[in-house]
Amino acid sequence: MYIKNIILLLCTAACLYSCKDEYDLPDQPLDQYIKVYMPLAVNNPVRKTLSVADTLQHITYGACYGGQDYPESDINIRFKVNAALIDSFNNANSTSYEILPSDSYTLSSMEGIISKGQLSTSPLSINIRTKGANAMPALKNFILPLAIEQSSITVNETLRTTFFIIKAQPDLANYPDYDRALWTIAGFSSEEANGEGPNNGRAVFTLDGDAGTFWHSQWQGTSAAAPHFITYDMGEQKEVHGLSFIARQGSGSGKPSNVSVEVSTDNVTWEAAGNLELQNTQDKQRLFLAGFKQARYIKVTITASFSASYSHLAELYAF
Repeated sequence: MYIKNIILLLCTAACLYSCKDEYDLPDQPLDQYIKVYMPLAVNNPVRKTLSVADTLQHITYGACYGGQDYPESDINIRFKVNAALIDSFNNANSTSYEILPSDSYTLSSMEGIISKGQLSTSPLSINIRTKGANAMPALKNFILPLAIEQSSITVNETLRTTFFIIKAQPDLANYPDYDRALWTIAGFSSEEANGEGPNNGRAVFTLDGDAGTFWHSQWQGTSAAAPHFITYDMGEQKEVHGLSFIARQGSGSGKPSNVSVEVSTDNVTWEAAGNLELQNTQDKQRLFLAGFKQARYIKVTITASFSASYSHLAELYAF
């Protein structure tokens, strides 16, 4: 038995020794992993909503060092706005963003230094005018592809460019909801006139000031398919800046997720006023249109709902 145990130990040691070579890793050249990059590019595209204000609005950018330890010498970085990337970005993302107007912003510097022993450049700034002469147009998304153009060490190509999506927006607090005393329903795609009881289901319940009541697309007898719409007559012409939505309370599926808005002064000729994206929440959501519009009639078309083909809505306001 003693001899057998010795043989077993020797065999085990031989197996372990023979397996060791299988786990020896090849040399890992560090220069393949030492690169500079734009840290914000990790979250591309980076969306920024700026205030419309007399003062310049600022967006910070910079570059970082990635690799073992700290740089042993200064790393020189040069940035550029690479407008040539916009078409490929729009094609890949099914968007149509235009470049941020060049006279509406300045860069604090086109160059930065990652100093010896440091891991990033000092913070740099895009300075944007949102009000007054040469201000960027409000309520419209623009794109600004800011890239590392040159570096004294290798650039991480995946994180070379940050795509900023920038919009200037007024303060919602300055735009209270309009009184709806003159409002009426001018039309709708469908409503559930019976199945939700006497005080629910019909479009008029989006105007009663009660978040506990709601309109619902028809489901009794036949199920109305999207898109669903309600047309509102405000009773007088106003400048419409945006809409406020209150979803049906206590219901998960069916809340509007995407809404197309059209406006009209005569209920005959319609003008597109914007596409709005809503959250799946019971809270009031106040959203600006793509631009301020003169209108008496507002047509709200629900093109998609959360987890359902039907839809419902508790209250609709304009401001």
